[in-house]
Amino acid sequence: MKEKRNPWAWIPTLYFAEGLPYVAVMTISVIMYKRLGVSNTDIALYTSWLYLPWVIKPLWSPFVDLIKTKRWWVYSMQLLIGAGMAGIAFTIPTTFFFQASLAFFWLMAFSSATHDIAADGFYMLGLSTDEQAFFIGIRNTFYRIAMLTGQGLLVMFAGFLETSTGRIPYAWSITFFVLAGIFIAASAWHRFILPYPAEDKQRSGVTANSILMEFGRTFVDFFRKPGIVPALLFMLTYRLGESQLVKMASPFLLDGKEVGGLGLSTARVGFTYGTVGVVSLMIGGILGGFAIAKGGLKKWIWPMALCLFIPHLVYLYLSFAMPDNLWIINTCVGFEQFGYGFGFTAYTMFLMLFSDGEYKTSHYAICTGFMALGMMLPGMVSGYIQELIGYQSFFIWVLISGLPIFFVLPFLNIKSKTN
Repeated sequence: MKEKRNPWAWIPTLYFAEGLPYVAVMTISVIMYKRLGVSNTDIALYTSWLYLPWVIKPLWSPFVDLIKTKRWWVYSMQLLIGAGMAGIAFTIPTTFFFQASLAFFWLMAFSSATHDIAADGFYMLGLSTDEQAFFIGIRNTFYRIAMLTGQGLLVMFAGFLETSTGRIPYAWSITFFVLAGIFIAASAWHRFILPYPAEDKQRSGVTANSILMEFGRTFVDFFRKPGIVPALLFMLTYRLGESQLVKMASPFLLDGKEVGGLGLSTARVGFTYGTVGVVSLMIGGILGGFAIAKGGLKKWIWPMALCLFIPHLVYLYLSFAMPDNLWIINTCVGFEQFGYGFGFTAYTMFLMLFSDGEYKTSHYAICTGFMALGMMLPGMVSGYIQELIGYQSFFIWVLISGLPIFFVLPFLNIKSKTN
């Protein structure tokens, strides 16, 4: 029997390792491709496709239970993520960097989605119920720290290398080598430090066919839930504006003023969007959690939807005013990200409540799949729309895209226990 490990030794690093590849795939890739001269249309289209592994991860989650242990999946996927990041670093200086690096980003995305399944499952197996409740805030905090590291510190590091060397591909190649090193070290650390829960063992006497049949039943039960149609519309439209804004926010900050952008350097974008923005996002999320805990989701659903929608106006203001003052830019981005953090709390709470029941875990995985789909499809066309109509008209379009959710909210069935 292996000795019990102190949760403080592995939970912070496990959830840091869960958040960093996601932010690398979703955000760092956008900034990197922009600095390497890729068009907004191609950036939005191809990086939005990278959401697909998170959309379809419920389809292969049963096999993470069936094959090997969750402990094995955790450190194996971290090693594979590190290999994917090293592959990106090697291909950036090449003439075919876009196609080659996208292939490695796909490897990272699938590995990261699989890692999410295993890490969240291991969290429940490696801790008692009381420990799970205690460490929920710790895991979320370190997931956010990973976002801060990725969108902030690493982008600022790449910007520093761009300035000091004058070689943009070299700067981003070194940045991804650093990321690869972090994940190779994380894999070695977790192989050593993760506990060996008795329940985390390869299941015997279970066939792939029986797993698939049970999983099929969870899907049928999900689509028979009361209020399924407005719930699905909610999942797909709540972030309709945000899904497009998030793809074009960094290009807007980076693009020169001659094409309607603000002309910030890579390092300044790392500080503005990745540091000020992420800290504001964290504060908004914390306050949103307190608000729902005190007043319930039914009371806060409309105010939170408005808090997600109204701050998008700051990008419309920035596109017309085009300020040079960094305090103004940082305040605007911080305000938008605070609203997103506060408003997004209602979204995650609704998904958890809607998933409640016999198949809660599987149903939540399906909900997060629809959430990722709602980000992927609009994000794919956002770059094309922006290049077609320009930044000012695009941000007006983002506001229009945020309106459909207000026609869905009256039809939501929010459980009474959240009153």
